[in-house]
Amino acid sequence: MFLAKITITLKKSILDPQGKAVYHALESLNFSSIQDVRIGKYIEMKINSNNMEEAKRQTEDACQKLLSNVIMENYSFTIEEIN
Repeated sequence: MFLAKITITLKKSILDPQGKAVYHALESLNFSSIQDVRIGKYIEMKINSNNMEEAKRQTEDACQKLLSNVIMENYSFTIEEIN
């Protein structure tokens, strides 16, 4: 069994209105050293496989086909074996 930990973020060229709203809220709370905020998604998936390479392939496929919009978002992931 494996655990995939996936992080999805908007590409730098895509405007992030939610991130801007959080940035302005932090600014109004006197967090003056914060320069930028980008909001993303974090997903964990358990994968029932005996093979690390198969778990990576399934995670990659899930990201490409459903979890991320590859036109607007970047993704990265790590896989760890769990009991």
